[in-house]
Order: sequence, then structure tokens, then C-alpha cells
Amino acid sequence: MIDGVLIHPLRQIPDERGKIMHMLRADDAHFEKFGEIYFSTVYPGVVKGWHIHKEMTLNYAVLMGTIKLVLYDEREESPTRGELMELFVGEGNYALVKIPPRVWNGFKGVGTLPALIANCATLPHDPNEISRLDPHHSHIPYNWDIVHK
Repeated sequence: MIDGVLIHPLRQIPDERGKIMHMLRADDAHFEKFGEIYFSTVYPGVVKGWHIHKEMTLNYAVLMGTIKLVLYDEREESPTRGELMELFVGEGNYALVKIPPRVWNGFKGVGTLPALIANCATLPHDPNEISRLDPHHSHIPYNWDIVHK
């Protein structure tokens, strides 16, 4: 587990009409502040990453489909510096993943359907606040290929 990352299981309330999917409330203990919410899709097999935010905290929830979410901690002062964290988030594991600033992250669409990701960020998007790396760059010791066990 990377220091500062929170995984919070989320409620789904189904009935014959559909379902309600909770994500984040202002009275949740883990809520910081609201900057913006946006949605992203990723197709199966596609990797979006790597990126890192200087000040923004991310709050991801996967509403449809499944992603492999990978985090890498290279914060000098962190007790988990150098650690990787891999999570499968989505329909089989509906949860909020809170990612603190300065933790590298990326995700890959897995399964057969596109995934829909919601991010309730603590700051509005600012292109000067984010840095990016190619998903296959050797700076982060991770291989996005499927592992056959």
C-alpha cells in the first residue's frame, strides 16, 4: 500500500429501474475539497498514463467496465518510496481510490468493454500542474503487458 492512498468501498443501490452509485460526499471523512469532476473513457487494452500532479488529489471511481490502475511512489520523504501498487477497479470492485499529489498513476482498460472513469479532483485542471511520461518509459519500473500465471 502506498502511503496516503485510500481505497474506500462504495455503495450501489440497485432496484428494478436501475441503480444509484455513490462516489463522494462533502460529509465523508476522506473528502478534502471540490475542484472539478470529469469523466474519462478508456478502451480495452489501451493505457492512459503516466501522469503526476504537483498539488491535486485525485478521487477515481470506475462506473462502467474495469481498469488496471497502477501507482508509483517516488516522493523523497515517503515511507513507501519506490513502491508500485496495482489495483483492478470497476464493476467487480466498485471503490473510490484517493491518490495524493506527487504519486505517479496510470490505468489500462481491461476486459471487453470500454471503461468509464469519474475523477472528483481537488483542483480545477491546470496544464502547468501536471507532468506526463510515456506509459512504456523506463523511468517507472512497470510493464503493462498481460501476466499469464
